[in-house]
Amino acid sequence: MSVTYAVEVEESRPATEKKPSAGPVYRCIYAKDGLLDLPEGKHSPWEFFSDSVERSPNSRMLGRRQTKDSKQAGPYVWITYQEAYDAAVRIGSAMRSRGVNPGDRCGIYGSNCPEWIIAMEACNSQAVTYVPLYDTLGANAVEFIINHAEVSIAFVQENKLPAILSCLPACSSYLKTIVSFSYVSSTQKKEAEELGVSLFSWEEFSGLGSLDCELPPKQKTDICTIMYTSGTTGEPKGVILTNRAIMTEVLSIDQLIDITDRACSEEDTYFSFLPLAHVYDQIMETYFIKRGSSIGFWRGDVRYLMEDVQELKPTAFCGVPRVYDRIYTGIVNKISSGGAIRNKLFQYAYNYKLGNMEIGFPQDKASPLLDKLVFDKVRQALGGKVRLMLSGAAPLPRHVEEFLRVSCCSNLSQGYGLTESCGGCFTSLANVMSMIGTVGVPMTTIEARLESVPEMGYDALSSVPRGEICLRGNTLFSGYYKRRDLTDEVLVDGWFHTGDIGELQPDGSMKIIDRKKNIFKLSQGEYVAVENVENTYSRCPHITSIWVYGNSFESFLVAVVVPERKALEDWAMEHDEAVDFKSLCENRKARKYILDELNSTGQRHQLRGFEMLKAVYFEPTPFDMERDLITPTFKLKRPQLLKYYKDRIDQLYSEAKGSKA
Repeated sequence: MSVTYAVEVEESRPATEKKPSAGPVYRCIYAKDGLLDLPEGKHSPWEFFSDSVERSPNSRMLGRRQTKDSKQAGPYVWITYQEAYDAAVRIGSAMRSRGVNPGDRCGIYGSNCPEWIIAMEACNSQAVTYVPLYDTLGANAVEFIINHAEVSIAFVQENKLPAILSCLPACSSYLKTIVSFSYVSSTQKKEAEELGVSLFSWEEFSGLGSLDCELPPKQKTDICTIMYTSGTTGEPKGVILTNRAIMTEVLSIDQLIDITDRACSEEDTYFSFLPLAHVYDQIMETYFIKRGSSIGFWRGDVRYLMEDVQELKPTAFCGVPRVYDRIYTGIVNKISSGGAIRNKLFQYAYNYKLGNMEIGFPQDKASPLLDKLVFDKVRQALGGKVRLMLSGAAPLPRHVEEFLRVSCCSNLSQGYGLTESCGGCFTSLANVMSMIGTVGVPMTTIEARLESVPEMGYDALSSVPRGEICLRGNTLFSGYYKRRDLTDEVLVDGWFHTGDIGELQPDGSMKIIDRKKNIFKLSQGEYVAVENVENTYSRCPHITSIWVYGNSFESFLVAVVVPERKALEDWAMEHDEAVDFKSLCENRKARKYILDELNSTGQRHQLRGFEMLKAVYFEPTPFDMERDLITPTFKLKRPQLLKYYKDRIDQLYSEAKGSKA
């Protein structure tokens, strides 16, 4: 296979009795002579921050908009690198005064803001392991994480204080100190004290610290963070990431941006809105801190997201497909409402620039004049200064990626990563048009191979290699906290098995095509354990069987349902509808009735919002082996179901979107 952007460093492995076959081991072309690792003398991400402070103490670092009320917001107000450094040192010193020592765990709970980063850097300064707390992992997740990680201190956003106070009775054996990002009320203080927990306002706590405290020595093997991620069993898993993994990941991003684009600097501004509790945004913010760039935070309200972007005018923007899709739709609607002549002019400019990019011109040299005349208006959608866009968390639709690459006057790279790979482990390269629709090549810290999955028909040694993506290298996690059993399941012979199915492309890039386990990811980045969801809906007495499906380009679920005949006929008699089962299966009102029953079953059993069904199709004939839809033990054959009902599924999605609009 002729590979352009990846090099083979190890041969493929044939199948044995115990192991399936595996394809060759590949690296990114920029790591052909060896994987990037942490240089000698580097020990902690704290050095990235303190080096930037030394270099440019008066540069803007963290900014937020002052809001009078939720609708009215003023300009961005900034604190400098030196001010943020002083705040982090004080907070770190105050932590020590409360008996928090190197290696202890500190929770951070809240949406992105300057305090989140300062608390993170305070932990880094004192070699304390920080543990992001967040509630989208389901009910009781915060309580579970505090107890599991033995969190002794937590920094908490003001509006999350009631939530953390309510779970205190169940976790006060570990948690002894809570610090608000801003204020606390005397009632809240009293409530915490009654449970033996001290609650401080930010200012109060900061006052306990000092600027001339001695910082402890740090090791690259120290645990920097334990990041909890959704487990298939329901209990979150704590992913252990060391200083070495985080720093090496940041250095790899630095290297790749430098080679394929232009290194970021104090002149750059990053827009922070993806959750800091997730590895993707946290690694990116650490990169921008290393480069001495400015980070401006959103207001935390999706309705004003684009307004915040317009005010900040960032040069770098990390998004997820759902956000890029919204930007794309907004731009396309604006163009089409501009009249036929404008529309034709745009189409001409678009095709001309795309043609030049496809024959190898970098995007900024493909049509400079048309960029000024036509595409500059498109660029304004993100404030007018963006030069670097990254997409992750779910697949970006091909047409959206191409459109943004051509018309935003900016490089756009799509990547793929997991918490376990410390964020991005694959990335598409700027200006390489063949990588559209793929997640690109391995990062320079990691090597990858495909392992065959015979039960799903994926062969890593075929002419189009397909199989489970396996990773090895310097930015992998060190295991799941207190869960050796789960670690041993996915880390085999030094290879991390991601559970994602990839297809290797002729240019060495990777395309994600499937999931090994029955878990899929929706476009907003939420994971759905589909068997659990189906088991819940199966409790609804109005159906006999159900197959739930979620397209990773969409944000909601749909299903094919075999209704319970008697339940449907009873409903028909009550509502004066014809009692013919087959025609009832096509009856819109009947479908709505069963859909509502299914969703109320889901709500009763605590399914989350994104696990609710938006549309269903009624199948009068039970799923059977004759159509190859189930196994002899009545397990659903998902790939075959998708193939068989493909047109119905497409119809359900367009119906559901139509009703939403």
